[in-house]
Amino acid sequence: MLDQIKALARGKNMCVLATDAGGRPHCSLMAYVIDENCREIFMVTHKNTQKYRNLINNPAVSLLIDSRENAPRSRVLALTVDGSFHLIEENAKRNRVKAMLLEEHPHLADFLNHAQAELLCVKVNSFLLLDGISEAHYQQM
Repeated sequence: MLDQIKALARGKNMCVLATDAGGRPHCSLMAYVIDENCREIFMVTHKNTQKYRNLINNPAVSLLIDSRENAPRSRVLALTVDGSFHLIEENAKRNRVKAMLLEEHPHLADFLNHAQAELLCVKVNSFLLLDGISEAHYQQM
Protein backbone atom coordinates (compact mmCIF):
# COMPACT_ATOMS: atom_id res chain seq x y z
CA MET A 1 0.00 0.00 0.00
CA LEU A 2 2.90 2.35 0.72
CA ASP A 3 3.90 2.14 -2.95
CA GLN A 4 0.43 3.32 -4.01
CA ILE A 5 0.59 6.16 -1.49
CA LYS A 6 4.02 7.25 -2.72
CA ALA A 7 2.91 7.01 -6.37
CA LEU A 8 -0.04 9.34 -5.72
CA ALA A 9 2.11 11.83 -3.78
CA ARG A 10 4.81 11.83 -6.48
CA GLY A 11 2.31 11.90 -9.34
CA LYS A 12 0.73 15.17 -8.24
CA ASN A 13 2.18 18.62 -7.66
CA MET A 14 -0.69 20.55 -6.05
CA CYS A 15 -2.21 20.03 -2.64
CA VAL A 16 -4.41 21.72 -0.08
CA LEU A 17 -2.49 22.83 3.01
CA ALA A 18 -4.52 23.15 6.20
CA THR A 19 -3.08 25.24 9.04
CA ASP A 20 -4.39 26.37 12.41
CA ALA A 21 -5.55 29.99 12.52
CA GLY A 22 -6.04 30.25 16.27
CA GLY A 23 -8.44 27.33 16.54
CA ARG A 24 -9.96 27.78 13.10
CA PRO A 25 -8.77 25.88 10.03
CA HIS A 26 -7.18 27.84 7.21
CA CYS A 27 -6.79 26.10 3.82
CA SER A 28 -4.46 27.10 1.00
CA LEU A 29 -3.92 25.63 -2.46
CA MET A 30 -0.19 24.99 -2.78
CA ALA A 31 2.32 23.87 -5.39
CA TYR A 32 4.68 21.27 -3.97
CA VAL A 33 7.52 18.86 -4.61
CA ILE A 34 8.36 15.79 -2.55
CA ASP A 35 11.66 14.15 -1.64
CA GLU A 36 12.55 10.74 -3.04
CA ASN A 37 11.54 8.90 0.16
CA CYS A 38 8.20 10.73 0.52
CA ARG A 39 9.19 11.88 3.99
CA GLU A 40 9.41 15.62 3.28
CA ILE A 41 7.15 17.82 1.18
CA PHE A 42 8.39 21.25 0.09
CA MET A 43 6.44 24.40 -0.75
CA VAL A 44 7.02 28.15 -0.85
CA THR A 45 5.03 31.02 0.58
CA HIS A 46 5.60 34.63 1.49
CA LYS A 47 6.31 35.61 5.08
CA ASN A 48 3.48 38.18 5.14
CA THR A 49 0.73 35.58 4.64
CA GLN A 50 -1.81 34.16 7.07
CA LYS A 51 -0.57 30.62 6.41
CA TYR A 52 3.01 31.55 7.32
CA ARG A 53 1.89 33.21 10.57
CA ASN A 54 -0.19 30.11 11.33
CA LEU A 55 2.78 27.81 10.69
CA ILE A 56 5.06 29.84 12.97
CA ASN A 57 2.44 29.71 15.76
CA ASN A 58 1.52 26.03 15.30
CA PRO A 59 3.66 23.76 13.09
CA ALA A 60 1.04 20.96 12.91
CA VAL A 61 -0.38 20.69 9.39
CA SER A 62 -2.54 18.52 7.23
CA LEU A 63 -2.26 18.21 3.45
CA LEU A 64 -4.76 16.79 0.98
CA ILE A 65 -3.57 15.31 -2.32
CA ASP A 66 -6.16 13.71 -4.59
CA SER A 67 -6.86 12.22 -8.01
CA ARG A 68 -10.26 13.80 -8.68
CA GLU A 69 -9.30 15.29 -12.05
CA ASN A 70 -8.47 11.93 -13.61
CA ALA A 71 -10.69 9.32 -11.94
CA PRO A 72 -14.41 8.58 -11.79
CA ARG A 73 -15.89 9.84 -8.53
CA SER A 74 -16.31 6.30 -7.20
CA ARG A 75 -12.55 5.63 -7.68
CA VAL A 76 -11.02 8.90 -6.47
CA LEU A 77 -7.94 8.52 -4.31
CA ALA A 78 -7.64 11.05 -1.49
CA LEU A 79 -4.42 11.17 0.49
CA THR A 80 -4.36 12.99 3.82
CA VAL A 81 -0.87 13.78 5.06
CA ASP A 82 -0.31 14.49 8.75
CA GLY A 83 2.90 16.43 9.26
CA SER A 84 4.83 19.17 10.94
CA PHE A 85 6.26 22.34 9.43
CA HIS A 86 9.96 23.14 9.62
CA LEU A 87 12.02 25.94 8.15
CA ILE A 88 14.91 24.84 5.95
CA GLU A 89 18.02 26.25 7.61
CA GLU A 90 20.83 24.58 5.64
CA ASN A 91 21.82 26.60 2.53
CA ALA A 92 22.67 23.54 0.43
CA LYS A 93 19.25 22.02 1.12
CA ARG A 94 17.53 25.37 0.46
CA ASN A 95 19.25 25.52 -2.93
CA ARG A 96 18.25 21.93 -3.79
CA VAL A 97 14.63 22.54 -2.79
CA LYS A 98 14.46 25.79 -4.71
CA ALA A 99 15.85 24.04 -7.81
CA MET A 100 13.30 21.21 -7.41
CA LEU A 101 10.45 23.71 -7.11
CA LEU A 102 11.63 25.66 -10.17
CA GLU A 103 11.96 22.49 -12.23
CA GLU A 104 8.43 21.31 -11.38
CA HIS A 105 6.84 24.77 -11.22
CA PRO A 106 8.77 27.18 -13.50
CA HIS A 107 5.91 29.69 -13.23
CA LEU A 108 6.95 30.26 -9.58
CA ALA A 109 10.32 31.84 -10.47
CA ASP A 110 9.37 35.42 -9.54
CA PHE A 111 7.49 34.23 -6.45
CA LEU A 112 10.50 32.17 -5.26
CA ASN A 113 12.92 35.03 -5.84
CA HIS A 114 10.82 37.60 -3.96
CA ALA A 115 12.39 39.04 -0.78
CA GLN A 116 9.44 37.72 1.30
CA ALA A 117 9.67 34.14 -0.06
CA GLU A 118 10.17 31.39 2.50
CA LEU A 119 10.70 27.72 1.71
CA LEU A 120 8.53 25.35 3.74
CA CYS A 121 9.28 21.77 4.69
CA VAL A 122 6.54 19.47 5.94
CA LYS A 123 7.96 16.39 7.63
CA VAL A 124 5.48 13.56 7.11
CA ASN A 125 4.22 11.78 10.23
CA SER A 126 1.61 9.60 8.53
CA PHE A 127 -0.52 9.07 5.44
CA LEU A 128 -4.19 8.14 5.28
CA LEU A 129 -5.27 6.97 1.81
CA LEU A 130 -8.95 6.83 1.03
CA ASP A 131 -9.50 4.63 -2.03
CA GLY A 132 -13.00 5.26 -3.35
CA ILE A 133 -15.81 5.90 -0.92
CA SER A 134 -14.94 3.64 2.00
CA GLU A 135 -11.62 1.80 1.68
CA ALA A 136 -9.03 3.45 3.97
CA HIS A 137 -5.33 2.65 4.48
CA TYR A 138 -3.19 4.21 7.21
CA GLN A 139 0.61 4.33 7.02
CA GLN A 140 2.79 5.75 9.80
CA MET A 141 6.19 7.02 8.65
